[in-house]
Amino acid sequence: METIPEGWIGVDIGPETALTYAEEVARARTVFWNGPLGVFEIEAFAHGTEIVAQAMAKTSATTVVGGGDSVAAVNQLGVGDLITHLSTGGGASLEYVQGLTLPGLAALDR
Repeated sequence: METIPEGWIGVDIGPETALTYAEEVARARTVFWNGPLGVFEIEAFAHGTEIVAQAMAKTSATTVVGGGDSVAAVNQLGVGDLITHLSTGGGASLEYVQGLTLPGLAALDR
């Protein structure tokens, strides 16, 4: 399926996409993940998030998971302790890796 029909919503990535993402994680040297890949709180829609979380737990790459929902997902799946760095600051994490000024860090410089 190329598009989601009118009135429907996407609740998970498909199995082929999950495996493609997992393969990319396995090849990467650094992985930054921000945002679950489905409605992981509901088991039927957690497959994509679980596949990628497992790939991140198995890789020797530096792994960063940003955002409260993402951290909750990897912890719920039992792999949070295998991630290099967990940050509940999803938006702030994205701004930080972009090199933008974070108000909290700027205040420390004053």
